[in-house]
Amino acid sequence: MRSKTSIAVLGCVLAAGLASGPVLSQQTSTTPGEATANPANWPKAASPNEITSASTEAEIDRLIARMTLAQKVGQLIQGDISSITPGDLVRYPLGSILAGGNSGPYGDERASADRWAQLVQSFRDASRKAGANIPILFGVDAVHGHSNVPGATIFPHNIGLGAARDADLIERIGQVTATEIAGTGIEWTFAPTLAVPQDPRWGRTYEGYTADPALVAEYAHAMTIGLQGRLVADQPVGAQRVAATAKHFLADGGTTDGRDQGDAAISEAELVAKHAQGYPPAIDAGALTVMASFSSWNGVKHHGNTSLLTDVLKQRMGFEGLVVGDWNGHGQIPGCTPASCPAAINAGLDLFMAPDSWKALFASTLAAAKDGTIPMARIDDAVRRILRVKFKLGLMGNAPITRGDTRLVGAPAHLEVAREAVAKSLVLLKNNDAVLPIKPKSTVLIAGSGADSMAMQAGGWTISWQGTDTRAEDFPNGQTIGKAIAEAVRESGGQATLGADAAAANQPDVAIVVLGEKPYAEFEGDVPHLAFQPSAADVALLARLKAAGTRTVIVFLSGRPMFTGTLINQADAFVAAWLPGTQGRGVADVLVAGADGKPARDFTGRLPFAWPQDARWPAEQPLFPIGHGLTYASPAPLPPVNEDPRVDLDTSSQATSYIVRGKIPAPWHLDIGGAITSRAVDVAAQEDARQFSWGADAAFAVNGPAVDLSRSLNAGSTLLIEWRIDQRASGPVSVAMGEGTIDMSSLVARQQTGKLVETRIPLRCFQTAGTKMGSVGSPLRIQAPKGLVATLRTVRIDPAASNTGCPGTSRAN
Repeated sequence: MRSKTSIAVLGCVLAAGLASGPVLSQQTSTTPGEATANPANWPKAASPNEITSASTEAEIDRLIARMTLAQKVGQLIQGDISSITPGDLVRYPLGSILAGGNSGPYGDERASADRWAQLVQSFRDASRKAGANIPILFGVDAVHGHSNVPGATIFPHNIGLGAARDADLIERIGQVTATEIAGTGIEWTFAPTLAVPQDPRWGRTYEGYTADPALVAEYAHAMTIGLQGRLVADQPVGAQRVAATAKHFLADGGTTDGRDQGDAAISEAELVAKHAQGYPPAIDAGALTVMASFSSWNGVKHHGNTSLLTDVLKQRMGFEGLVVGDWNGHGQIPGCTPASCPAAINAGLDLFMAPDSWKALFASTLAAAKDGTIPMARIDDAVRRILRVKFKLGLMGNAPITRGDTRLVGAPAHLEVAREAVAKSLVLLKNNDAVLPIKPKSTVLIAGSGADSMAMQAGGWTISWQGTDTRAEDFPNGQTIGKAIAEAVRESGGQATLGADAAAANQPDVAIVVLGEKPYAEFEGDVPHLAFQPSAADVALLARLKAAGTRTVIVFLSGRPMFTGTLINQADAFVAAWLPGTQGRGVADVLVAGADGKPARDFTGRLPFAWPQDARWPAEQPLFPIGHGLTYASPAPLPPVNEDPRVDLDTSSQATSYIVRGKIPAPWHLDIGGAITSRAVDVAAQEDARQFSWGADAAFAVNGPAVDLSRSLNAGSTLLIEWRIDQRASGPVSVAMGEGTIDMSSLVARQQTGKLVETRIPLRCFQTAGTKMGSVGSPLRIQAPKGLVATLRTVRIDPAASNTGCPGTSRAN
């Protein structure tokens, strides 16, 4: 079987190499042959015997024997609640349903726990009535608590838990999280993340615990036990336990330049030593599922790497559970699309995550099974693994385990665990002249962009995927950091004012300024360097405090270590608070002394990553090493630190990027008329493109400050448009830059619908058409007739010179 699998994967690679026409570029630093793992070089592990039993396997045999091919194929596919209904399961007997980061029950991302339980049960009931009477497996991204659900207990993101260095706490967090997930009727979480981030420029750094593989391995075991409990022979996991997912296999934290979904161009020895260490402990602890990574190793995507998914994971590491893909990740395998990818199943994937492509994928996979492209033995093995997990979760049979006690969500005892976790996650990097803890009866100002922002302290993956719209009202059982500190100060007999306006009021004894990164998730958080650049308001606030001689504490919120030299020097005390979640009282417990002059807790957190002394990466020498952290009991004054980022912070690149993965980056904004609608869609990753639909002859534009593109013009650069025509329309289509317009009608008419292509228009064409390149305030404007539907992923100035002629005709506006 492995021989046939290798041939299928190689066929996909060759097909991609021979394909004609525009294709997406991929990071490839070595030949695919160097991405074949030698299992003998990898650590051994084994799913415990308790993951199944002889009687369970016999029942699975009977089920497989009576299932139709369509029912088997259905088990291999997972759809998202935003694109599938319970009624669809009658015709399409899918094996699994997920709720992605932006998917809420019945279209409501702020649905209550009761509504979540209602939705899950409706899918469960529908699957029971369909075909083979096999219930669906329901999964959710509960990555720092049950974070899609308002009122749930939200813990610090993993980077903060790595700072805590407390495996017992991790196990308790896992148990609390499992209890609340189960409280909404769900039995599977896509956690823990076992990435070992090596480059903090990666936008998912905060999803990793630490850069230390040994601590990741310790936490992998603890979190798996916390979520699932210890597996018991011939018994399903408990009603308040859920399936864990060890993810993302493999080296998502080791990609070149920290690029999300990129390529880990490293040796097998480094792959094993740095990135594989968390998986054996998770497997040994009984992890029921593993998720494949979007990323690749030496140019080969993990979703299609047989040597890793089958030879290493399933054979060498003895994993007996199911391997699930990531969000349409199978579509990134050369030769595959989100709607068709036999190579992924042949490589060892058991369950496609096909949020919006499930219907077409079902049809293509069924066809591949019928014609033998996917061997029946491979299909039956995948179905067996999926059913094994369903049995262990107590979903099967006439008396399935009942989950859905919504009273468990946000229980007071759970909030106390989160409060403890917040306190243990804080790392003290500076405390000159013992400004902390805040003394009793002090007058305190609490200000800064993050002082009263639940979104900033909770970060991404909270209520929504990016977490940008999280509100304090979403978590009435939580507290913002500012309100929690103010409450603690008053309880100790002091006076506290929350808000920057108070800077003009009475002179405070001390100011606590909370600032940091805005929320982000996945590739939206990728950055070119590690320099933190505070907002103008925060800069002005700190300047006023310094001018007034006010002693200042900075509480820094971030999903990664960052270069903050100027801030550290401005502050008398500096605390790395990471993304602590909703329980702001955990911060106050450490920063504010009670009436007796002592805080509830001392600092115990230690850096999970080295803290940079400048904005460069890789760093020549860190400012603070991994494991560093001060305490009240052992103070150490900090002399002035370097304030030079040693990188060019010029934002000129912003002047040449207009659409990035479907988003409009600063300083640009989208101006769109009522005749055009737009929505985020998936092309190669979750919501990485924007689809525009014209309801009338109209235009949309990307506008902003006037920028000088003369240098780009002189260099022979082009305007690169990465787009897809989804539906043609009758009438002229044009692209404009400033005053110059290019007629694109003939090009659009020739473009194949449904295919992503790259179109390059030399800037000289726009200049000829009338664009004043020295001052461009509207770098992109697309005019089209009613009926056109187009998806844009990237629009930017490409410095690569092109001899391409000007498309169509040009004219001045």
